[in-house]
Amino acid sequence: MKHELIIFDMDGTLVNSSITIANAINYVRKNLGFEPMAYDEIIKKVNDHTINPAQVFYYAKSFDRQHEQWFSEYYTKNHRQELQLYEGIGTLLEKLKQRGHKLAVATNAYRGSAIESLTHLEIYEHFDVIACYDDVTRGKPYPDMLYKVLKDVEVDVDKALFIGDGPRDELASKRAGIPYLMVDWGFSEHSNAILTVSELEAILLG
Repeated sequence: MKHELIIFDMDGTLVNSSITIANAINYVRKNLGFEPMAYDEIIKKVNDHTINPAQVFYYAKSFDRQHEQWFSEYYTKNHRQELQLYEGIGTLLEKLKQRGHKLAVATNAYRGSAIESLTHLEIYEHFDVIACYDDVTRGKPYPDMLYKVLKDVEVDVDKALFIGDGPRDELASKRAGIPYLMVDWGFSEHSNAILTVSELEAILLG
């Protein structure tokens, strides 16, 4: 087995959560007294690793507990009707588990929101471990959560693979020394990316 451990980003890779993320950010903005941002503008900036998202979305130096509370409040109330699993992901995860791979999630979402999402979409049970924004000191593009995953499942870096959909994921993977695959069925656009879940399946299981 080439990759004993396969780590997935969540939003834009496993889960189509673009509507929920945009609405949750605008919910926080509303509670802060700010006008809503356009959906396209939010989605464009969500994966931009060159910006400070707290500054861009909330005019703050960093995310604070109140931001997290409001974001999670919206997420909890609306994820069931807004989130969707990308077609073919559930089957792919089942096949990987059957082949004996360890599976993990590394996401910049908060742990509570991530568990709610993965549980609702009936894929949480497939993962040996998840690492979230509030589990580490620094989220992606820093490698902290990838290091945490490797430590938790006791797998060497050369036996792992990270799959994501944006430059934050790619940079975190590079910094951790983990091989990386870029996918492009989410809300990012990249050249030379894997375009379909079936194509990814052929690479991982072929």
